[in-house]
Amino acid sequence: MHMRLKKTSALQYALIYSALLLAVAWSIYPILRVITISIRPGNNLLTQSLAIIPADWTFDNYIKLFSDHPFGTWIWNSILVTVTVVITGVTLASTAGYALSRFRFPGREASLLSLLVTQMFPATMLLLPLFIMLSSLHLINTYLGLIVIYSSTALPFCVWQMKGYYDTIPYSLEEAARIDGASRFMAFYKIILPLASPALVITALFSFMSAWTEYIVAAQVLWYKEMFTLPIGLKSFQANMTTEWGLYAAGAMIVSIPAIALFLFLTKYLIGGLTLGSVKG
Repeated sequence: MHMRLKKTSALQYALIYSALLLAVAWSIYPILRVITISIRPGNNLLTQSLAIIPADWTFDNYIKLFSDHPFGTWIWNSILVTVTVVITGVTLASTAGYALSRFRFPGREASLLSLLVTQMFPATMLLLPLFIMLSSLHLINTYLGLIVIYSSTALPFCVWQMKGYYDTIPYSLEEAARIDGASRFMAFYKIILPLASPALVITALFSFMSAWTEYIVAAQVLWYKEMFTLPIGLKSFQANMTTEWGLYAAGAMIVSIPAIALFLFLTKYLIGGLTLGSVKG
């Protein structure tokens, strides 16, 4: 009986690991394809060779990105917009979430419900009224207009996330700090914010992804090539009749590196931030 259970357990482990290996291979294959296309000479999307690294591989596409195109300017534009959105999102979400968690005031429930309802509407659905508002404020072709849209669409989730996490922090910690002479702001800054660091990481990461990879809104707000962010710049390599696949793939690899690095660096905070922040609503 013991031997039969041992064989069954070994078979289950074999099936589980086989399924995991297939899932990993399925996930990695598109990345390997993009890498292969980016180091091929020319703009060939498909070849008869199945080699991941072509025999005549080259970094010409990466060099051309910076020598023949304003790719460095696009990187700086994306960094400027993304960093501003992250700082705005973390600052406003951390304070608004705290207010909704700790204070009881008229309209609090309506505010929470409105934050939840706004998540039902994607940014593309709100694109026309947002465009009209930005046009009236003369914010078309400005980074400020783009930052306003990105921040306003990311904030509802971030505020709700922070509010849920603050609910898991005992109020007695703040009371102890107040008894020791700390002001409410000092108790919030010195006690609550350090404890809420996992939720702050989630907020920063969500704000980062909302701005770094967004294309549709940016394409409507920014019209000049010198002001393009990376997603619009990559799209410029694709035309109706032809696509510069080598440059497209090389640019896609460069764009993905910051996002992958950030996810790997913040992995230890992600699980705690997502699970503890959803304990209370």
